[in-house]
Amino acid sequence: MNQKIFADLHNHTTASDGDFTPEEMVKQARSFGIKAIGITDHDTLAALKTAITAGEKYDIQVIPGVEVSIRFKRSYFTGTLHLLCYFSAQRLCEDEFVKGFNQVLAQGRGEKLVRARVEEINKFFGPGQKTELLKKNLKVEEITALSDTATRRHFAIALEQCHGIANRDTINSMIGNDSPAYLASGIELKEAMAFIRKNKIVSVLAHPAAGSFPGKGHYKEVLPPLEIVEKILPEFIEAGINGLEVYYPGHIIEHQELMKSWAKKNHLLVTGGSDCHDGQERPFGVKGISESDYNLFKAAIA
Repeated sequence: MNQKIFADLHNHTTASDGDFTPEEMVKQARSFGIKAIGITDHDTLAALKTAITAGEKYDIQVIPGVEVSIRFKRSYFTGTLHLLCYFSAQRLCEDEFVKGFNQVLAQGRGEKLVRARVEEINKFFGPGQKTELLKKNLKVEEITALSDTATRRHFAIALEQCHGIANRDTINSMIGNDSPAYLASGIELKEAMAFIRKNKIVSVLAHPAAGSFPGKGHYKEVLPPLEIVEKILPEFIEAGINGLEVYYPGHIIEHQELMKSWAKKNHLLVTGGSDCHDGQERPFGVKGISESDYNLFKAAIA
C-alpha cells in the first residue's frame, strides 16, 4: 500500500499470544508516527483498559477490540475464521457488556478445548503411535502455562520448548487444519453475531485472502484458501458484518483489489492492520489504513 498508514487496527498483546505488553504496543504506534491503534487480542478483553490508559499517556487513539474465533464444520471446510470486533472505550465501563462479552468468548477457548486438543495430538502422534512424533506425551500444563487463552501459536511454542520439535512443517502436520488431530476453536457465527448486533459492535472479517498468500508463512498454514472464504462470505454478509480487512501482510495487491471490490459490492467498511505478534516474524506498523478510511471506520463505532 502506497498511502500513509494512519491507523493500524489489528494487533495482539501479551494478553493473548503477542510478545508486547499493551503499553509497549501503544508506544510503538507513537514511534512509528501512527495516530490510531486497534488492540485485538484473541478472544479476550484483558488488555484493553491498560491500552486505553497508555493511549491517553502517549496521545494515541486506542480502539478497543477483540479477534473472535468463529468455527465452521462444513463438507468443504472444517476450521476457524476470525471476526475483528470493535467498540467504544466507554463500553468497558459497562459491567453488563463486559460480563456478557466474556461469557460469549469463553465458549470458544479455554482449558476444556486445550485438554481435548492435547488428547488428540497424543492419540495420533504420541509414543507408540503409528505416526510417532513425540517421545513423551504432550501435557495440558505445557500449554496452559503459556496463556489462559491458548492459541495454535502456544501449542507450537510448547512443542519446540518442551519436546524439541522446531521444524515448521512437522509442527504444522500436528496442529494444522489438515492434521488428523485438528479440533477447531471458536464459537458458532450465529452465537457471536447475536451479541454483536445487540450491542452495536463493528465487526470485520479478518484477513479473508491470507490463506492464499503465495509463499510460506503463518498466513498460509493456518487459514483456508480464498476460494473457501468466498464460499462462506455470504453467511457473514447475511449475519450483518460491517467490514472487510483489506490491507494485511498476507494480502498481495491482487487480493487487496479483490477485497475492495467485495467491500464496495456489499457496502462494507475497509480496514487494515499488521496482525502484530512480535518484532520479527509479525511486526507492527507494516499495514493499516489511511486517515479517510479511518474516519469512516471511527464514525461507525457507537
